[in-house]
Amino acid sequence: MIIPVRFNGPPGSGNGGYTAGLVAGHLAATQLAKAVEVTLRRPPPLDTPLTVTAAEGAVQVHDGEALVASGRVDAGERPDPVPPVPFATAVEASAGYPGFTAHPFPTCFVCGTDRTDGLALFPGPLPDGRTATPWRVPRDVSPVLVWAALDCPGGWSVLTAGRPYVLGRMTTHIDAVPAAGTECVITGRHVASEGRKATVLSTLYGPDGDVLALARATWIAVDH
Repeated sequence: MIIPVRFNGPPGSGNGGYTAGLVAGHLAATQLAKAVEVTLRRPPPLDTPLTVTAAEGAVQVHDGEALVASGRVDAGERPDPVPPVPFATAVEASAGYPGFTAHPFPTCFVCGTDRTDGLALFPGPLPDGRTATPWRVPRDVSPVLVWAALDCPGGWSVLTAGRPYVLGRMTTHIDAVPAAGTECVITGRHVASEGRKATVLSTLYGPDGDVLALARATWIAVDH
């Protein structure tokens, strides 16, 4: 397994959601509508051949002797979706994206403001604390990109200026991959915090308002 340099999150490491999606794809049991939990053990290196060891229902990814990530099929309860907003409301919220004025990782593939080749997801705040962003689905959409798209909109529900977080664990349920070229909405919500850890939810809605995928994630506060 190799994480191409294009798909970075923080400088020099893989975007958490994209990396988790790659790991999930190595589970033989992974199909649409199956939930998978992926835990990132260390910053995923870019453009580096990683060793994947898969068994029934579980997978580990190593960089030499170092464990980078692990994944497993998850049989836990499906999280409640974060309520949707109309596409136009998501566009309005996105205009207030905090990352436009202060971004800890401006070259992030998913939400970076310095990228011209990323997903350009800019989740802005809603009055009740949720985040929302429009997603104009790219031609190369895949389950891995769905994992990536669900990552940062949840994280920005807890991120604040001077308090960066990175993804630690993500459990994703994919019911359907959106069609290329469609206009979708992704909402996020911060639901709990304990010490340096924050629990967030995110939900991907299709053009007709159907839930296409949702995720629960643990983000961990780090020094900038």
